[in-house]
Amino acid sequence: MPFLGQDWRSPGQSWVKTEDGWKKTTKEENETNNNVSERKGYCKEEYDKENLIISINYDVAAKKRKKDLLNNNTKIPYFHRDKWIYVHKGSTKERHGYCTLGEAFNRLDFCSAIKDTRRFNYVVRLLELIAKSQLPSLSGVAQKNYMNILERVVQKVLDDQQNVRPIKELLQTLHASLCSLVQDMGKSVLVGNINIWVHRMENILQWQQQLDNIQINRPTNKGMTFLDLPASLQLNVMHRLSDGRDLVSLGQVCPDLSVLTEDRLLWKKLCQYHFTDRQIRKRLMVSDKGQLEWKKMYFKLCRCYPHKEQYSDTLQFCTHCHILFWKDTDHPCTANNPETCCKPVSPQGFINLFKF
Repeated sequence: MPFLGQDWRSPGQSWVKTEDGWKKTTKEENETNNNVSERKGYCKEEYDKENLIISINYDVAAKKRKKDLLNNNTKIPYFHRDKWIYVHKGSTKERHGYCTLGEAFNRLDFCSAIKDTRRFNYVVRLLELIAKSQLPSLSGVAQKNYMNILERVVQKVLDDQQNVRPIKELLQTLHASLCSLVQDMGKSVLVGNINIWVHRMENILQWQQQLDNIQINRPTNKGMTFLDLPASLQLNVMHRLSDGRDLVSLGQVCPDLSVLTEDRLLWKKLCQYHFTDRQIRKRLMVSDKGQLEWKKMYFKLCRCYPHKEQYSDTLQFCTHCHILFWKDTDHPCTANNPETCCKPVSPQGFINLFKF
């Protein structure tokens, strides 16, 4: 066997795989390479630890932001701003999750609707109907959105000093419903931590107190007032009022207005506007003089039957496209005559659209 040189297994040398192939290295080079590898490994380990700490801190911060959002501790509420939504014609296992009352309440732009005077009463009535019976059917996000919109409604009333009584009735209805849900039916019907709902109930009581403390400021100008108008014009204005309680409040201002608010024709038109002839005939009340007591009949009818609802602007539903939209925003209708396919939707009709 010819002599080729030092054996590769001899002490002091070793074979190391590199990018260029296998090479021989001495013991000193091995120790140097090992030290470099240890330093690189140590640096990589420290780098991985640092990234892990940053990742953990990020996750903790993200969870805290999410928890604050659910607990209403953030100043940025959760709102959608869609102008229209598609309502499925039928309910299936696949479709039902995309066509619920909570989803519709989230996606439609109720936040901007409360700023519009024409839509304000419509939204308030819808909030009242949901508070009476539909609150447990809302998702957690929809319930949070409901409370955020309610807070904006209360703040608008406190700033404008208008529509105080409907908001008081809404808060009273909501508080009574929440008390019933928490005490009578149990905690499981409400989505979320019970402490959050207790905090919300405390906010409702606080809003009620703020509304009770409202003091309407008298106008500073000394121009013509309602009392300066002729009696015929004052009576004409009263005929435009659709709520008998407003007439009673107006009659308490001064004796002259009190006489005008007792006008029988005024209360007769109110009864005929809100109730049908059949309902009126069932609740007839005659005085000792043989005259119909229209004022007493009106309040008796109010206790027995619902009022006729009238709104300046409402949601519209297209029967051809099955799209729910605000009237002034329109929708991408494919019908030849879109006007004939669209019909107004009352607050109760809005809720009925999502009952399957």
